[in-house]
Amino acid sequence: MKRTILLAASALTMLASATAFAEDAAPAKWSDTLKLGVQIDAGLTLNPASPTDKLNFGHLFTDRANEALLNQTLVTYGRPLDPKATGYDFGFKLQGLYGTDARYTHFLRLMDRATKGRTQFDITEASVSLHSPGLTAGGIDFQAGLWPTPLGYETIDPSTNPFYSHSYIFNFGLPFKHSGANAIFHVSDMVDFYVAATAGTNTIAGFDNNGGPGFIVGTKLTLLDGKLTVLALTHNGPENATLAYKNANSFNRSYNDMSATYKATDALTLVTELNYVRDDLFRAEGFGFAQYASYALTDTTTLNVRGEVFRDTRGFFVAAFPTSLGPVLAQEGYAAPSVSYGKTTYGALTIGATYKPALPEKFGADGSLMIRPELRYDTSLNGGARYNAGKDSSALTISADAVLSF
Repeated sequence: MKRTILLAASALTMLASATAFAEDAAPAKWSDTLKLGVQIDAGLTLNPASPTDKLNFGHLFTDRANEALLNQTLVTYGRPLDPKATGYDFGFKLQGLYGTDARYTHFLRLMDRATKGRTQFDITEASVSLHSPGLTAGGIDFQAGLWPTPLGYETIDPSTNPFYSHSYIFNFGLPFKHSGANAIFHVSDMVDFYVAATAGTNTIAGFDNNGGPGFIVGTKLTLLDGKLTVLALTHNGPENATLAYKNANSFNRSYNDMSATYKATDALTLVTELNYVRDDLFRAEGFGFAQYASYALTDTTTLNVRGEVFRDTRGFFVAAFPTSLGPVLAQEGYAAPSVSYGKTTYGALTIGATYKPALPEKFGADGSLMIRPELRYDTSLNGGARYNAGKDSSALTISADAVLSF
C-alpha cells in the first residue's frame, strides 16, 4: 500500500513538473508582443548673445534661442520583429509625433499644414515588416510603408542620441524619412546588405515634389565579436521641386554616409561619421566629419563629446527657417523665408552628459528618464559672420532637455 501511495505521489509530482515546464515553454501569444509607448522630449537652448532673429544658426531642432520647446510627444504602437526569429515573423509600427520637431520631419502633404504654429503634427512611421528565412544565412527582413531613414548615426528619436542638439550632418547632410519598401539581407553574422526603393526624401508616392523615385543601397559590417560595427549607405534620386525647376527630375541628389561604432572598453564608445552630399542641379556639395566619444562614469551617468566639421561649397545645404512652415514650403518649391550665408566651412564642439535616474514603479518596466545638459560652440572656420543674426563668426549655446518614456 505504501509503495502504491509513493508511486502515485511520484507520478503526480512528475505530471506537475511536466505541466509547469509546458507552461514555461509555451510561446507567448502574438497579442502579448504588442507594445504601446509614449515618449516626451522638452528642452531649452540658451544663447547669451540673444540674436535679434531669435535663431541659433547651425541648429534645426534646437533653433529657437532662449525659448522652451516641446520637441516631441511621440506615441508608438506596434510589434517589433523578433531579432532571434529563425522562421517567419511579422511586425508593424505606427508612430505619431506632436511637437516642434515636426516642422522638419514632415512627409510632404501629410499633416504638414494641420497647424500653423511651431508645434505641429507628424506621422513619423507607419510600416509593416516581415522576416523571411532562406536565401541568406540569417534570412531577410522586409519593410514597407513610411519609415525614418536608415542613413546616419543620429536619429529622429531623441532617446537614441547622446545630445539634445543635432550635428550638421544630421540636419543638413541626410534625409529624415522615406516611403517605399526596403530589405535587409542578413548574409552572415558579419555582413548585412541593404537595398530600398523610395519616393525620395521626406516624400510619399503621389505626393512627391517631383516625379522621380530614389533608391538606397549599402552594407553593415559587424566585426571584432560585435565590438565594431560599420554602416555605409547611400540614397540617390531627384529631390528638387518641379514646381520651381521644370527639369528637376533630370538631376539627382546623392546622400552618402558611413558611421563606425567601436566599443573600445566597457565604459568607452567611439563613433566616427563621414558624410558626403551632392546636388547635381545646383552643382552643390557638402562634406562632413564627426567624431563622438561617450564614457560611462556610472550606471546612470555618461559623459559625451562631439566634434564636427562640415563644408557647404555653395551655401545650398546649411540654412535656417524663421517661420513655422518655411521648411515645408522650401521643399515644395515655394519661396520661403530662410537664412543662408554662402559657401562656408562650419565647425562645432559639443560637450554634455546623459543622466538616467531610476523612476518609480508606476511608470512601468519600460519607463525611463534621460536628462541631457550640453555646452555647444559653433564657428565659421573661414571667418565669416554666420551666427547671432549674422553679427558673429561663432556662437555659444547652453542647452538641456529631458526625455521621459513610459
